[in-house]
Amino acid sequence: MARYGNISTPFKESDTVNPVDPYGVSKVAAENILKILSKTHGIEYNIAVPHNIIGPKQKYNDPYRNVASIMTNLILQNRQPIIYGDGKQKRSFSDVDDCIFCLDKMMFDEKIQSEIINIGPDEDFITINELYEIISNKMKFNKGALYKPDRPNEVKYANCSSDKARQLLNFKTSVNLDQSLDKLIDFITTKGPLNFEYNYDLEIVSDKTPETWRKKLF
Repeated sequence: MARYGNISTPFKESDTVNPVDPYGVSKVAAENILKILSKTHGIEYNIAVPHNIIGPKQKYNDPYRNVASIMTNLILQNRQPIIYGDGKQKRSFSDVDDCIFCLDKMMFDEKIQSEIINIGPDEDFITINELYEIISNKMKFNKGALYKPDRPNEVKYANCSSDKARQLLNFKTSVNLDQSLDKLIDFITTKGPLNFEYNYDLEIVSDKTPETWRKKLF
């Protein structure tokens, strides 16, 4: 979803994208490269735009991404998860099983070509505060979250329309957010908590850099 940036929601594939961070810019650049290479070499392509994917086997000791996994891993260590800003930023989450179904159809259905398609549910659009409340209740963790300043250029509201996926892929939500979080928590609990891995140094550090990254608080 980072490709869309700071535009009105729900994001639709026909929208003019406006990425506001390097991650989003890289996504759009990759799409443009794919289109050029496909035209040059006469190959087919489709572009899948997933929401935040969650589910078993997700890497959960990455300190930079996968908010539900980070929260779960910290709670298992009896540590309070960190929320940026006021926690009222809203996101959609996609179960990995629903995403795999869409990817299979986009790869193998010959009638679907040169399409950009949002994949994942457009229900369960929730705040990060609400996400933490659900996870902490499921894990019976009675401590509140810690709040840190907003991350720079973070999009406040990010959710996609799945109308195109329903039309072209016969998409429907088979796993709701509550069920998906159960699977994720069960997987991480079974595997056990892990120390977070800071596998690379930040190239640019300033007073705008989140404290959690600068001081490796996870």
